[in-house]
Amino acid sequence: MAARSQLPGMRLFLWLRNASLRIGVITGVYLSFVFVAWLLIANRLPQLQPFAGIRNLAAAVTFLLLMLIPVLRFRREPVRMFVAGLTAWTLLTLTYIGMEMNFSLLESRMGAFHIFMLGGITYVFVAVFHWVFLFCAEVRHQHVAQAAHGPVTASRPSSH
Repeated sequence: MAARSQLPGMRLFLWLRNASLRIGVITGVYLSFVFVAWLLIANRLPQLQPFAGIRNLAAAVTFLLLMLIPVLRFRREPVRMFVAGLTAWTLLTLTYIGMEMNFSLLESRMGAFHIFMLGGITYVFVAVFHWVFLFCAEVRHQHVAQAAHGPVTASRPSSH
């Protein structure tokens, strides 16, 4: 049996017995790290200003890829996907609040509540979409299985 691959840093969070929370915390740490790095590079390295578009694109793509961790890990369990995603996004929001203290103009761009709702609603939509998709796939599977067994006929008394 092949061993399940783990995300870097996962061993630090093995004390969390709930897999949804564990994946959510590690994803939140990753998202927070990317956010802080993005913010520091944008504000503390003025020589990279000509590459701002590329920097922002790279950070956005990295964010999207990291947001997929809970989605792909719990693709068959929408509730656990939502819990993991919301946990990750909550940690990112707390990091955002912490960074607002150092970068005063950050709040004027987008408030912490706005950031939280942006991620929360995204994960709600993805989880609901997966739930509906799984429901439709199950109904389709049952329909195909029933059709493969042939029509069910009830024995009716003959009226002779």
